[in-house]
Amino acid sequence: MTALEPTQHATAALPRVTAIAMRVAGFVRGIARALENRRATLELAELSDHQLADIGLTRADLAAVRRLPVGQDPTASLADIAHRRSMNGDFVRLRP
Repeated sequence: MTALEPTQHATAALPRVTAIAMRVAGFVRGIARALENRRATLELAELSDHQLADIGLTRADLAAVRRLPVGQDPTASLADIAHRRSMNGDFVRLRP
């Protein structure tokens, strides 16, 4: 056993520790982004029905994405809903 062995083991473990730290940081960033986007859905709820219809959404869509798991990004789901509506020609119709 030499004095260099502990340093060699520590150096060998460094890439694993770095990889784990990067994964944890990515996970935390993803959760933070999802929470920020969840708050954005609250801002969307302040729009009028006509404004929501202009972007292809309804109040029911907003309610549906609020029921998603906390870590899931609601804005991605809203974008998907609006995109499918536009592709199907199924536009939001409002009563006069």
